[in-house]
Amino acid sequence: MMSRIPLMAGNWKMNNDKRETLDFLSSFLPKVKELTVEIVICPPFTSLYAAAEKLVGTNVKLGAQNMHWEEKGAFTGEVSPLMLKELPCDYVIIGHSERRQYFAETDETVNNKIKSALKHELAPIVCVGETLEQREEGITIDFVMGQVEKALKGIEAEEAKKIVFAYEPIWAIGTGKTASAADAQEVIGAIRNKISELYNKEVAEAVRILYGGSVKPENIKELMAEADIDGALVGGASLKAESFYAICSFNL
Repeated sequence: MMSRIPLMAGNWKMNNDKRETLDFLSSFLPKVKELTVEIVICPPFTSLYAAAEKLVGTNVKLGAQNMHWEEKGAFTGEVSPLMLKELPCDYVIIGHSERRQYFAETDETVNNKIKSALKHELAPIVCVGETLEQREEGITIDFVMGQVEKALKGIEAEEAKKIVFAYEPIWAIGTGKTASAADAQEVIGAIRNKISELYNKEVAEAVRILYGGSVKPENIKELMAEADIDGALVGGASLKAESFYAICSFNL
């Protein structure tokens, strides 16, 4: 099995203004400079530029929380991949359940954004996951595999290797509820199998798959002990330097 470098990504959502972002990084960067995991922070758009300047020469990468698939045009309030590259961003979160739920994102727009991100050499962190109702109906695997298949539509194997998937059960986001490590592994293992079906084993082994949904210092070790979990997309616990460091240093 090929070795995948663990990836810890902090999704700050609509939190942390410029000052708070710089304060966080001043505290966080010295703590993590010796760590061997890959670390990404995803501040709100208004804090990206300040973060980009602060991250120069460090081992922490920058991600955005969303983008439009077009390079420019009459899309009021949107941000293009060219704008993100200019900062520069390395990653972009695509299809987060909050974007799907509150801003009418669909599997089709998610697919458009993934293709655009890859074209502009931004690594997409693609979110998939089921609602509590879907889990209770027993359709989790079918539903999430459908999201994965639609996300990858029209994407070649070499490009697919650059995608990061994040399995985030919607019922666990910000609720304090976490899927058990075994539950997370079951779905993430199924995602890897699906990628293998759509492409081949080599692609499936190259793709990193994260877990997201109330990830905390207390549960990260158990999650990372599972065979197919390659890291975490962290919400609330990434807003404080101490707790995000504890997650990023899970293997020390």
